[in-house]
Amino acid sequence: MNSSTFPFPWLHAFMFSFLLTALSSNPFMSSATPQVSYADHCNSLLPEATIYNFQPAFPSFVQLHTGYYTGQMKTLSQSSSDSSNSLSFRIRNVYKTDRDGVFGIEGHFVLRSSESKFYYVGNVSHSPGYSTASVSFRLHGFRSESSGEVCMVGRGFSFTRQGRHYNPEAVLKLSNLSNSSSVTTLVTGTFESLSSPHDLSYFEPISILIFPGRNYEYTLVSKEFVDEFSGGNDTIVKGLLINSLQGNGFCSVFSRAVYEFNLKYNSSGCISAKNCNPFGDAVGFLPRIVYLKGIDCLEEEKRMRVLVAFPNSSYVGINPSFNPNTAFVGEGFWDDKMNQLCIVACRFSNASKSLVNARVGDCTTRLRLSFPAVWSIRETNNIVGQIWSRKPVNDSGYFNRILFHSSENRRFAVSGLKYEYTEILRAGKLCGLREKTEKKKRERYTDKYSSDMQFDIRIRRKLGNTSWGYATPITVGYLFYQRPMFPIALSSGSPINPNNSKASAKSPIIVSYKIGIRLFDKISLSDIISTSSERVEITAEGIYDAETGQLCMVGCRNIVSKDDQSLISDSMDCEIVLNFQFPPFKSRKNGGYIKGSITSTRSKPDPLYFERLDVSSASYTAVQVEESISRMDLEIILALISNTLVCVFMGLQLLHVKQHPPLLPFISLVMLLLLTLGHMIPLVLNFEALFLNNRDHRKVVLGSGIWLEANEVLVRLVTMVAFLLEFRLLQLTWSARLTDRNQKRLWFAERSAVFVSFPLYIAGALIFLLINWSKNSLWEDLKSYIGLVLDGFLLPQILLNMFRNSKQDALSCSFYIGTTFVRLLPHVYDLYRRQSYSSVVSYSYIYASPNTDFYSALWDVIIPFGGLLFVAIIYLQQRFGGRCIVPWRFIEDEEYEKVPVVSESELTQK
Repeated sequence: MNSSTFPFPWLHAFMFSFLLTALSSNPFMSSATPQVSYADHCNSLLPEATIYNFQPAFPSFVQLHTGYYTGQMKTLSQSSSDSSNSLSFRIRNVYKTDRDGVFGIEGHFVLRSSESKFYYVGNVSHSPGYSTASVSFRLHGFRSESSGEVCMVGRGFSFTRQGRHYNPEAVLKLSNLSNSSSVTTLVTGTFESLSSPHDLSYFEPISILIFPGRNYEYTLVSKEFVDEFSGGNDTIVKGLLINSLQGNGFCSVFSRAVYEFNLKYNSSGCISAKNCNPFGDAVGFLPRIVYLKGIDCLEEEKRMRVLVAFPNSSYVGINPSFNPNTAFVGEGFWDDKMNQLCIVACRFSNASKSLVNARVGDCTTRLRLSFPAVWSIRETNNIVGQIWSRKPVNDSGYFNRILFHSSENRRFAVSGLKYEYTEILRAGKLCGLREKTEKKKRERYTDKYSSDMQFDIRIRRKLGNTSWGYATPITVGYLFYQRPMFPIALSSGSPINPNNSKASAKSPIIVSYKIGIRLFDKISLSDIISTSSERVEITAEGIYDAETGQLCMVGCRNIVSKDDQSLISDSMDCEIVLNFQFPPFKSRKNGGYIKGSITSTRSKPDPLYFERLDVSSASYTAVQVEESISRMDLEIILALISNTLVCVFMGLQLLHVKQHPPLLPFISLVMLLLLTLGHMIPLVLNFEALFLNNRDHRKVVLGSGIWLEANEVLVRLVTMVAFLLEFRLLQLTWSARLTDRNQKRLWFAERSAVFVSFPLYIAGALIFLLINWSKNSLWEDLKSYIGLVLDGFLLPQILLNMFRNSKQDALSCSFYIGTTFVRLLPHVYDLYRRQSYSSVVSYSYIYASPNTDFYSALWDVIIPFGGLLFVAIIYLQQRFGGRCIVPWRFIEDEEYEKVPVVSESELTQK
């Protein structure tokens, strides 16, 4: 196949890279394919040496080096500031040579570029995705152990954006790849193309920066530096013990690839705009986030080497971008006295145009971070810290102290973490509790320790789009809310700590919440937000009464705004009241939605005032979960019964034609083709379902989902049997049609049926698509329309009978009546489902899914009526002739045609 037309070039590249990696372990591969000449491109830097019979040498080389590059290749997009530019250099083989200290090396060199993209999961959660491109090279060359020089040549493999593959040839030159290093040591170099500038595989020279990993010596941090981190403008609160955090020690806690933090500037302490920016006004932007990435770590000494970077983006991701002009590299140590990580950071210099001359110096920047042991309504972050400069205020490199906190509000499973309520009295005054008379209803509401306390929210304005969010408990009483992997699968009343006496109390209980709102539409809450994320987070605490279902809280939100000097200042607005009313479990007719509001207690002239926001939930209650499980159980049974009946009725039809072989040619091939495809396509699409989110969503509803998956497999097996039986009947009919003496007349009648039915199908599809053009996706509409066509599977047989004017009982009564019953049963069930179940989530459909047919109160009546009409027509045709349903003047007497045929046959037999 021509590579330029290969449908999935990324898959082609992956397979080639895998093969290249597998072959690279063979030291003799260099003899199998022509190699780029080392002497022509590297002898001036490191003269070629003679390898001793390819006998591997095993000095203590670091096998894997990671770093960054600047420059661009044709397949690696670097157009966005959010794109990363990472590289990996893996040494596969090392050989001895005839010169001391010079080794032959073979390895892989990979350049990667990943541009972050955002997509939405469900209603509120936004998750980053990445459009990743890479170019892989297999290189060979030499390294000098004394000077640290490396020179290698080779070729790579990649694809253009048009899908064409090419093999660029290049030379890699590295300096300072020594056996020992410190914070000031950098491995730099270039990667240059050996092709002509007009060649497809040519690329501009790329500069490289690698942090060495061999025999690193910590020279910055020591116990003498502790005093530098004990003071500051803010009082230091002792954090959690390192051993109480998740992990087995210091390095395991910081083993995450990237820690991301939001920055908080204090504009009042800035002399000018550049004094708030760690890099002055030269970089052209004020960073909003900072990330820490560990380079290496020492467990016993509790030390680590770390990269501190300030990207010009609002999200970091798993493969963040790196710009030495907005980054530090430093060393950190854990202070056991204050339980905080202290970091001494150094700036990069001479890296504005190329990384080749990059250096590390100016180690006057300090960072400290800790894990707060006490949370409150104003502080619910996992990690908090500060960044400041040790330079004098008047120095050009000075910047004001910057606070930061973790961008993720996940809670570590730790001991010693506490929550301190500070607004409960005010919440009680502002909210109050429902009167005792309301409790006489004896309705059952969500238990305070139920998983239903966590729910999604939907905010809808009178004019505008819908905004989505979530409400997750932080604490219930004095216990942290334990969120399982699939919280919605827990039954109502599942306690966090069933042994705790407070857990079973019926009186109102104090709670705290984290509420996040993703603003898809400009609502009043976003008017004072100047960040591009358009996201509001509210921390709240208050009272929940399980006897009335009332949840009332006081909330605080961060206010992020810009002043006249374009400096970001942060404050909190705690004049917010949140009211939510949980529905009683018996109220299924309205879907069991939670209703509520978010209001401001400020007066309208106040700039922080916002209008009332009406809120409703978008999540299941525990009763709805149980209801959904029982409904899905029923649908699994119905699906098994339906597919089994299809097999039975198809078997009876096969038995019918086996007993009456002359009837086979009179069966419509189009009808059988529709039925066969109707079972084949779902079997094929089920392979697609393995890679989609539907299965994950069902697991969210059902927990492990093991029972569901086992029954789904059984349904598919029965569907496979039905498909094979239909295919067998199609094969027999086709063979009989080819050998029948009247095949010309039958083929003419079949073609006539096709010419009538297909235009009807196409016209119906076009009309339906035009009507529903803006409602659903094209694929979903087509799947539903195909279901409608299958419901009328008898139409081609009716047309064939009419054009052939046949009254042969080609179809057994059990087949056409039974199969019609199976096709109409989902519509009868859908009518029952609409009356018996409160709400159905689209991904929980197993039987009678709207994605596979037309389901509504109207269609559930029209389609069964049409199916029964077709059954009646087939019965009449097989009894009185194919044209018995058309006016008499269109009916021709064909008895005279049959007599000669029969007589001729009899004469032939005689």
